[in-house]
Amino acid sequence: MTATLDLPKTVAAKRRLSWQFLFTLVMFAFMYIPVLVLAFFSFNASPFSAGWSGFSLQWYQRMFNDTRILSALADSLSVALLAVGIAAVLGTLMAVGLARYTFPGKQLYQGISYLPLIIPDIAIAVATLVFLASLAIPLSLWTVVAAHIVFCLAYIAVVVSTRLTGMNPHLEEAALDLGATPFQAFTKVLLPQLMPAIISGCLLAFVLSMDDLLISSFTAGGGTTTLPMEIFSRVRTGVKPDINALSVVLILASGTLAFAAEFIRYRSEQQRLDG
Repeated sequence: MTATLDLPKTVAAKRRLSWQFLFTLVMFAFMYIPVLVLAFFSFNASPFSAGWSGFSLQWYQRMFNDTRILSALADSLSVALLAVGIAAVLGTLMAVGLARYTFPGKQLYQGISYLPLIIPDIAIAVATLVFLASLAIPLSLWTVVAAHIVFCLAYIAVVVSTRLTGMNPHLEEAALDLGATPFQAFTKVLLPQLMPAIISGCLLAFVLSMDDLLISSFTAGGGTTTLPMEIFSRVRTGVKPDINALSVVLILASGTLAFAAEFIRYRSEQQRLDG
């Protein structure tokens, strides 16, 4: 009798699970089927995406031999590496300072420092351009780097702050009691524990910097063209097969870096819980 009464509940649970599974499947299909179509046509021998005319790697070969794409890639890598390198140092110090010290206006500064995470890119781009113009600073590769530092700094600080909240704050005090200087306590005790979060944040910021279009477009001077800017200039007249190939390469590279960042963060959390 009990089994008979529990049967409708079991059927209802299975229906709910089935509905949730179908909804999730539809959402994933909506997000990733266009990516699969893009990857499929990047191997199309035809220069047109209207029909399939055979398998070919010619568009990948043409992409890697395109000097404009390689030059734009070099500019993007330069901007991303410089911005992330500077933001890693400043973001780590900012996160540690906000977590470990108390000073006047701390709450206000903390709120302002994370604004780039919620402000639209177009607003940051316009504000940066107006600021540079008011100071009569000519646009160049360095202005792009400065603009990218702003949002890279916020992302790295958030990741490092998350790691700091799960750490024992008395470890540094113990190191100081044992005779270490404040600098030694930071570099030998705190920094090694923060390193997985710093690396994870840097990888995330690097992907965001490489993918940025709006801020780069507003702050780049003549002769500076990042990879998203080059792609946008080409697709305005129609998507070419070599752009399909380039998009597939960028998706794979970004996905690999994002997976590496998440894996490092996960391993760090597991080691903290096991310890």
